[in-house]
Amino acid sequence: MPAKHIAIVTSSTRTPRLNPTITRYIHDTLHKDPEIPTRKTLHTSTTTEPNPNIDTDIPDTDPRHITLSIIDLKAQNLPLYDEPIIPATLPATNPAPHYKKPHTRAWSTLIQEYDAFIFVTPQYNWSVPASLKNALDYLFHEWKGKPAGIVTYGSRGGVKAADHLRGILTGLRMRVVPTNVGLPVKFTGVPVGTLSEEEEEVFIDERDLEGWKEAGVEGMLRNLGMEIVCELDKN
Repeated sequence: MPAKHIAIVTSSTRTPRLNPTITRYIHDTLHKDPEIPTRKTLHTSTTTEPNPNIDTDIPDTDPRHITLSIIDLKAQNLPLYDEPIIPATLPATNPAPHYKKPHTRAWSTLIQEYDAFIFVTPQYNWSVPASLKNALDYLFHEWKGKPAGIVTYGSRGGVKAADHLRGILTGLRMRVVPTNVGLPVKFTGVPVGTLSEEEEEVFIDERDLEGWKEAGVEGMLRNLGMEIVCELDKN
């Protein structure tokens, strides 16, 4: 049985942003969990091409092996939804060739490579960023039936964004796992502006990290990860 591939999705696209740092924190937490049978290599997808970072050279001796990758929606550079066709009307087996736009075909091909997803998103005005909703709306069959986890963050943890996202993913017929993880961000500030074209890295304030630890966030993330693994085992 081939390895299962889980993508952790960075959903915010603004600059500067905290999202990539939180996504990395989640990746590292799951990657270190001995209960989750991950391959001990890092895979990061930053292009619109089919994921070149899934390592196919390492022999898979464990049928439950999991690879964790990061998809950054900013790197996908998707315009506001511009497909003239309805994604749900396309062939379910391989819809990618049937899209009209090259960026949609590339996005479809990339998403088809993954078996499950963890969406990491800030809360914007009690909901999710338009960038995430837009990326989800481009596709249908590529999401359908796949396990999904939700991690939100904000001044109070992003609970309302999680509620909205659960409804959206359910509408896409994804199998959303029960555990929602909300990360309160009270001390971490995002710098205003940047001195170069490169995105400035934002570090999580130690006080926020300590607060998450005291609240048992890492345990909740591991529960979410195991719920996704259990859903994958059903396939």
